[in-house]
Amino acid sequence: MLTIKNHNSNILTDISFHLKQHENLIILGSNGAGKSTLAKVLCGITPSNNVTINGKKITQLKTKERTKLINYIPAKLEIFDEYLTLEQYLDLSRLHTLLASKNILKLLELEHLKTKPCQQLSSGEQQLTMLASAVLHNARITIFDEPTANLDPKKSRDVYALLKSKLFQSKIIITHDLNLAYRLGYKILYIKDGKISFFDTSERFFHPSNLDHFFASSVQKVDEYIMVNL
Repeated sequence: MLTIKNHNSNILTDISFHLKQHENLIILGSNGAGKSTLAKVLCGITPSNNVTINGKKITQLKTKERTKLINYIPAKLEIFDEYLTLEQYLDLSRLHTLLASKNILKLLELEHLKTKPCQQLSSGEQQLTMLASAVLHNARITIFDEPTANLDPKKSRDVYALLKSKLFQSKIIITHDLNLAYRLGYKILYIKDGKISFFDTSERFFHPSNLDHFFASSVQKVDEYIMVNL
């Protein structure tokens, strides 16, 4: 159970919403709307006394307890040790699960890269590495910031299947991929200029009238796909 009430900052204005246990959420919005800022507030990277998880303020949680409750997967992997291999990185990520690193390497077809330094991985491989680390972390709530960025169509489909699986307890997914958001079918939170403009079901958000409202004539739904009008 996650709650944020009346949070204000230089970017966000009067942000309030509540998620039930095991509920999932998609966060949408244009570039610079405040999506990643909100994610950092929710997980405690940006401290706020207005966020509670299971009735406890996140700022009052000890580090170990917080790692069990919430985890943030950024849009870009940043590792400063040029010799740290993929396998070593995943071993360090294995916090609250019995799943072995070799199993997730096999699941994401990364076995052939296990001895390769993380800094030498391609952007798509790094994206999959962060996803693998999230599985091994196994927090109750995992926040993903653009999980399909830099992925080819096959890997994007694999990530979709992973996000739909039961490997994660609750997910908050920030994305610009409207097809991913539509297919996942989770509750939608849309941010505009640092404020919540929509917080309701996926079905309501992807109704043609709402698509017109939020995206003007730039997108439309065609045969159960969200298409960009070029």
